[in-house]
Formats: sequence, structure tokens, C-alpha cells
Amino acid sequence: MYIREEGLPFAAPPALVAVVLGAMGHPLWAVLPAVAALAVCAFFRDPERVAPSAADLLVSPADGKIIQTRALGDGRMLISVFMNVHNVHVNRAPCAVSTVSVAHSPGKFMAAWSEKASLDNEQVRMVFRTPRGAVEVVQIAGLVARRIVCWARFGRTFLRGERIGLIRFGSRVDLYLPQTEVEVLVRPGEKTRAGVTPVARWRALP
Repeated sequence: MYIREEGLPFAAPPALVAVVLGAMGHPLWAVLPAVAALAVCAFFRDPERVAPSAADLLVSPADGKIIQTRALGDGRMLISVFMNVHNVHVNRAPCAVSTVSVAHSPGKFMAAWSEKASLDNEQVRMVFRTPRGAVEVVQIAGLVARRIVCWARFGRTFLRGERIGLIRFGSRVDLYLPQTEVEVLVRPGEKTRAGVTPVARWRALP
């Protein structure tokens, strides 16, 4: 299992403390920092994922639980995924895309499942171009999450299921899709795996 290098600054200190305590002859005292280091490594795990074979499927951008799916008044469909600390926090492209823009908005750190989090919390909004219209992925910081990592840059292309970023320690990802072009396949309460679980399907072209 690959561990993201972004986790090293968090895992190294407790691991070092555990080693020092063990070397000093205090193995029991070393247990707690060793467990903390392992927990951090587990959070930053980055397993390989295989996207479904059907080319018309859009996959979840995040591991977690669907907390809402709804049509917006501007012609877009919103699908929100809430991530707990035990989920894999690497985010992935829902379909083949080309990056149009990336914007970081500083903000609050309210609980990510609240409706106001999508408006008020710190976030990174990625706008992508597809042959069927614009697709947006918004990484939203949560109550504990205080650092969003985004690997998208203007002009960069991603294949479906390819890694586009991560959020540290619990958060939420909102996916905006062109409403007339997709059929939503998930409902609130369902669990998802980034890059694997189909959340929508492109409608057949006339």
C-alpha cells in the first residue's frame, strides 16, 4: 500500500518518539506514539483503483458517503460526498477532463456535512472541460481538515479515476455536473469509493 509523501511530516514525529522511547528501554511508552504514526500512515494511504469498464460512467471523486444529490437552478446537478477520517482522502477525476481553472477560497472550518460548508468553508474549486459540458469538483475543508492539496493546473488533462488532489483529516467533495447531460445513479446514504463507484452516467446522444 503506497503512502502519500504529504503524510510524512505528520507521521515522522510520533514515529521518531516511539523509536527513541524504545531505544531508551521504555517499550510500553513507545506504543502510543507508534500507534499514532501508524494511524497517520493509514490516513494517507493511496491504493490503486480500477475504474469501471463502461465509458459512459462518471465515478465518485471521493471515498465516503453521499450526503445529497439535487438539481440546482442554474442547470447543474450537485452530488456531495462526505469523507470521515477513516476514508482514503485522495480525490480523483470523475471522467476524462481538461482543466480550465483552479481557484482557492479561504474561509471557515465548519463541519463539512452542513449545508453552509459548501459556501463558507475554505475550498478549492476545479473547473474542467469535457465534450459534454463543464464539470466542477470542489474540495471543501472540514472541522478537522485544515489543508487542501490540489494537483490540477490550467490545461492539465486527467483520465477518469486519475488522482487530482487530497484533503487532510476529514472533509467533503462536491461534484457539479451538467444536469441535462447526466443521469444520477446514487442516493443519499450510499457509500462510495473514489475512482470506482459510478455516481452518474452520460445520457445517450440523440
